[in-house]
Amino acid sequence: MPIASPEVYAEMIDRAKAGAFAYPAINVTSSQTLNAALQGFAEAGSDGIIQISTGGAEYVSGPTIKNKVTGAVALAEFAHHVAKQYPVNIALHTDHCPKNHLDGFVRPLIEISAERVAKGQNPLFQSHMWDGSAVPLDENLQIAEELLAKTAAAKIILEIEVGVVGGEEDGVSAAIDDKLYSTVEDGLATAAALGLGEKGRYLTALTFGNVHGVYKPGNVKLRPEILKEIQDAIGAKYGKEKPLDLVFHGGSGSLLSEIHGALDFGVVKMNIDTDTQYAFSRPVADHFFRNYDGVLKVDGEVGNKKAYDPRAWGKLAENGLAKRVLEACEHLRSTGTTFAK
Repeated sequence: MPIASPEVYAEMIDRAKAGAFAYPAINVTSSQTLNAALQGFAEAGSDGIIQISTGGAEYVSGPTIKNKVTGAVALAEFAHHVAKQYPVNIALHTDHCPKNHLDGFVRPLIEISAERVAKGQNPLFQSHMWDGSAVPLDENLQIAEELLAKTAAAKIILEIEVGVVGGEEDGVSAAIDDKLYSTVEDGLATAAALGLGEKGRYLTALTFGNVHGVYKPGNVKLRPEILKEIQDAIGAKYGKEKPLDLVFHGGSGSLLSEIHGALDFGVVKMNIDTDTQYAFSRPVADHFFRNYDGVLKVDGEVGNKKAYDPRAWGKLAENGLAKRVLEACEHLRSTGTTFAK
């Protein structure tokens, strides 16, 4: 299937919320990791979301170039071509973008999609994230409202963050404290500023103890019931059931019961990065250790081209990441839910 149209992406989100499942949103940093994610979604029979961060986009552009827009556009164009070969719907998304990167990342990408839509084409990306967690809520929502008008015009969905995800990701770090828990007041302020769809569709990353990084199961203290409290409060005021489309950030180390609780309360997208990084790297380490004399020219020997050919260990890495995507789909209940024709 081609990359999801705006209409297909909207249906993906609607189906997820109605079915109490979520799509894994897999961070990628190369054509290899993108292909691996596509493989995993196809094997799971699940539609999915592939995303790139500011740091990932910089990396894709070339380590001596470091142009976030160039990298993001290049990988998105690549995805638009290769995704056609897979029998699932895929949406493209840009991950965490703080205020200091808006002008050099999200805003130019929105303009590129706006130009495409004006020509009768689909947007390049299907959604973009504005991460306003580091600024006061009023400023966060003011910027979100400005961006929402632009994304709605370009047939793109906006993702916002209300609250703070702890830990560190791509140079964006936050303390682990009470700000990890969004409040009912935060949710009501969001609905008042952005509406509930009439100003444009958006996803909301509410925080309920989420922390980026590597944690053993049980070490992250999540409180999914916070999501229900906020949904119920907004729903009671506006007469809608589970009015927000929610996103789960910082899920590494989460218990399956916590994940399922979040899905029941309206989470439709769960970001996965740390786990898939390891799943991609682990088979490479195994291959190099097992084939030490082949991948290195030890003691003046010539090595083994079949061992150090990037395709040899690259396939192993891709299979490792694909298996982790397959597992994520099972955990998020999205396995077998694709509606691709």
